[in-house]
Amino acid sequence: MKPYWNEQDFEVFNTPGLDTRMNALKEYVRPKFEELGTEVSSYFSGKTGDEFFPHVAKHMRRTVNPPNDSWVAFAPYKRGYKAVPHFQIGMWESHVFVILAVIYEAPNKTSMAENLLRSEVLNHLSEDFVASGDHMKPQADSLIELGKEGIEKLLIRLRDVKKGEFVIGRHLTREQAASLNKEQFLQFAEETFDALLPVYDALLQPIKEPVSR
Repeated sequence: MKPYWNEQDFEVFNTPGLDTRMNALKEYVRPKFEELGTEVSSYFSGKTGDEFFPHVAKHMRRTVNPPNDSWVAFAPYKRGYKAVPHFQIGMWESHVFVILAVIYEAPNKTSMAENLLRSEVLNHLSEDFVASGDHMKPQADSLIELGKEGIEKLLIRLRDVKKGEFVIGRHLTREQAASLNKEQFLQFAEETFDALLPVYDALLQPIKEPVSR
């Protein structure tokens, strides 16, 4: 069985120097994100009825520091994804992530946070889901560890703090990822996204009345 992700992919993020790491990303990792971008966009289009577009990270703004992670994002907008809730498949040196994210660029994140504070949708996610409040950091806590209070804190920060974010999904350690072939990894990703689509729908619901504070 040929693993879809391998040690060479993860070791890209230990490659010293911007140019050298970018070249390694382009050679080993980006082709997989481009491949996933095409296949998984079709999944989202079929599930939602909206045309989804892949956005493979190019890291164009970097001039000194090499990237510590990379990804392909999915959103129903061809021009970009950062201003709306979006899905991602990506990797750090330590793990692969399959997530739904609302990041600080989203102008409607206050109403999105209120939607989730009102909703019970997060209660239906399985115990292996994790969440964080910063898409720039690899760490995330399990929903079990966070508990209701911890999740509420993340959502209140998303609502009230300009830089507040909310990232939720599942991770595979590099060892776990290296044990899956492409078909198995796509199954894991699609099962994760199946569970996250109700959360995505909840984020986009129109607000009818404010949450009491």
